[in-house]
Amino acid sequence: MKIMGAQEIMEMIPNRYPICYIDYVDELEPGERILATKNVTINESFFRGHFPGDPVMPSALIIETLAQAASILILKSPEFAGKTAYLGAIRDADFQQKVRPGDVLKLEIQMVKKRANVGIVQTTAQVDGATAVAAELMFVVEETGEKV
Repeated sequence: MKIMGAQEIMEMIPNRYPICYIDYVDELEPGERILATKNVTINESFFRGHFPGDPVMPSALIIETLAQAASILILKSPEFAGKTAYLGAIRDADFQQKVRPGDVLKLEIQMVKKRANVGIVQTTAQVDGATAVAAELMFVVEETGEKV
């Protein structure tokens, strides 16, 4: 079930094509948890160079996709509405399997801790129920347009 589509997502986070990676939000508990979806297609621009003949979604872009889903969770929290969330740190990233064209990434983000304008989320990207990537991400939230 889609509770947020691409247009609503782009109204919330600053990412645009070709680097807006969230297709829709399946579930959302503001300030607590989000489940979002990224449909990985052969048309993604990064597949032209990563790697010809053996297309694999770059690990850094999977982390970016998780960070975008986390941004939606964070910015749906009442205290952060109308602000911008920035990725501050990546901890304990564990890359367990390749992500390829045709895969559907299910992104689950859990809020672990937040204080003032800083917080930590636990993230998992899965394909067909198997974990592709798990990582703890730290975020910083600022007024839109402020320098971090």
